[in-house]
Amino acid sequence: MINVLVTGAGGFIGKNLINRLHREEGVSIKEYHRGDDLTQLYQYLNESDVIYHLAGVNRPQQNAEFARVNTGLTELIVNYLIEKKKNPKIIFSSSSKAALHTPYGLSKKAAEEVLKNYSDKTGADVYIYRLPGVFGKWARPHYNSVVATFCHEISHDKEIEIHDAEKVLELAYIDDVTENFIGCLAKEKTEEKFYHHIDQTFYTTISELAHKLYEIKNSRKSLIIPDLSDKFTKYLYSTYLSYLDENNFSYTLPVHQDKRGSLVELIKSQQAGQVFMSTSRKGIIRGNHYHHTKVEKFCVIKGDAAIKLRKIDSEEVITYTVSGQNIEMVDIPPGYTHSIENISDGEMVVLFWANEIFDPDNPDTFFMNVQQNDTEEKDGK
Repeated sequence: MINVLVTGAGGFIGKNLINRLHREEGVSIKEYHRGDDLTQLYQYLNESDVIYHLAGVNRPQQNAEFARVNTGLTELIVNYLIEKKKNPKIIFSSSSKAALHTPYGLSKKAAEEVLKNYSDKTGADVYIYRLPGVFGKWARPHYNSVVATFCHEISHDKEIEIHDAEKVLELAYIDDVTENFIGCLAKEKTEEKFYHHIDQTFYTTISELAHKLYEIKNSRKSLIIPDLSDKFTKYLYSTYLSYLDENNFSYTLPVHQDKRGSLVELIKSQQAGQVFMSTSRKGIIRGNHYHHTKVEKFCVIKGDAAIKLRKIDSEEVITYTVSGQNIEMVDIPPGYTHSIENISDGEMVVLFWANEIFDPDNPDTFFMNVQQNDTEEKDGK
């Protein structure tokens, strides 16, 4: 059993790290929160094999708090460990601002020196991470994360303030941070004695960040989700959703209705096409058209359907009879005119995927009846 202590357990990184630690086998976790009694801290220090020292202040009311908490608490921990002849492994969340001559930067730099001296004196493993801006779920807006602040304000329909649009930010995603921290549990000493780096970080400008977040916000209306193959965009998308009010998780979609039934577009993607659904009344036939490049997938989720296809230069009709009782997907290749008929007594519901977003100016849709009077019909199953 590895006994782990997390200081600053109630903070943004602390909460995410503890959640991740709970998925590790053979780990016992102790949490030290702001305001806890020092006797509790000393007890945990006595029992700890590994310490994640995350406690610190970013925006105190007085600058003296930087040194008192960021440096002073580190000194208190180290002095107690030396006194008790303890040498647990320590992972310290420093900051990229430790390189700056500011009250905050100086306090973090001083804490680093305290830990390096402790390691030199006791032989204990010390891992120092000069973290860039960290973003993800549970970060506090209006504190020390521009991503958290922008996500909160934009998701609540508030104006954001941009003072230096072209300022470049280095950002790390919280899950990447916690995975790097978890890796330290079993890591042995390396040639890089103290300073370690998050494996993956991202660079963006403040204006680019704002643009991406507004794109995510507007996706509820456009239905176009951003390019989630880009990891930074994917992580921003997840982060943004975590700032929605709980009464704002759902949103309505436009429903297009006619005598046949209804059609609703669900999701669109410039990279992956679009997903939509339709309902059809008994006996309704949809389609009777073909595409040159566009391809589709049909999936009946309620009712029964006859999906018919005919290669446009052939007379042979292929029929697939499918049912919502036995979910299956039917591919619609280009160059095949196709139709789908509701052959059940009740309503039919179908999910569709197309590999491109419908463009009314270039629809790639050409009407041609599947069924001809003299065609031969063939079962697709």
